[in-house]
Amino acid sequence: MDGVVGKRQDGVFDSLLSDLLPMNLRDLLYLVAIDEHRHFGRAAAACHASQPTLSAQIKKLEEELGVSLLERPSKRAMLTPVGDAIVAKARRLLAEAEDIREIARRARDPHTGTWRLGAFPTLAPYVLPIIVPKIHAAMPGLTLLLTEEKSDELLRRLREGRLDAVLLALPVEEAGLIAEPVFDEAFSLATPINHPLARKKFAVLDDLRSEELMLLDDGHCLRAQVLDVCHLSGAREKPGFRATSLETLRQMVAAGVGITLLPALAIAGSPQTHVAIRAFQRDAPRRTIALVWRRSSPFGDFHRELSRLISAVVEVTLTAALPPAARKTAPGRR
Repeated sequence: MDGVVGKRQDGVFDSLLSDLLPMNLRDLLYLVAIDEHRHFGRAAAACHASQPTLSAQIKKLEEELGVSLLERPSKRAMLTPVGDAIVAKARRLLAEAEDIREIARRARDPHTGTWRLGAFPTLAPYVLPIIVPKIHAAMPGLTLLLTEEKSDELLRRLREGRLDAVLLALPVEEAGLIAEPVFDEAFSLATPINHPLARKKFAVLDDLRSEELMLLDDGHCLRAQVLDVCHLSGAREKPGFRATSLETLRQMVAAGVGITLLPALAIAGSPQTHVAIRAFQRDAPRRTIALVWRRSSPFGDFHRELSRLISAVVEVTLTAALPPAARKTAPGRR
């Protein structure tokens, strides 16, 4: 029996050596670059190669595989359907190859190498400036590469191995991912300074009944979160207006156009000119932010260490931003 197994394994190795050895990771990298840039010149520049070299390697890869990967003739660099399928596999292979290099680097020192972190637009501008200096101080040998994108795009890049971890609002219900909660972020009511609700010391959900709230545009996870609050409180979306950023919402509140909800980190440390901020006294609406990474990642312990660091840094910031009266009523953090 052992002989049969050994023979079968030898056959697999023989097939790999004869059929796959000529194909290399650089060829796959060129193909992925073409898919990303849809232009030979830009793809070549991204790979630090000349355009003739890139074109020749893609042609060689097509000959080895016996299929056409690119549509010809075409003014743009367009992949064929089989090219699309191969690119998806190539991305995973390149990510695994990078993991191999990272395993070797982290074996020498777990806190060195490159860590690619993503965050969504209503969180990134407020959390990254406070956590990045602390990560650099704790792990000076670690190089951070930061990305700001909407949640769906962050998840796509995480699955493809183009990001190591992302900060997302829960729930994240996707197989193959681990989500480690790092902090809860409460929402506060933001109103013009002359609004009737600005006269109150605290807000409660019942205050929102029949009110119209200004919201972000589709695609922002904060929009869905605030809509949930609207449904709970009896509020509704203000018609005829959708903002593209939290700063636009803030400015529209300051201009007296309407009211909205702002997350705690967007309030902390930012001057609220012509805007009244009222924390919710009880049952405060909130979102839970988690650090998310691939279950297959060999750096689970490292990600958990970073989760604890991020949690501690954000807790200090959020607590310091609360007025003394609000600190007494604020629920416990993680």
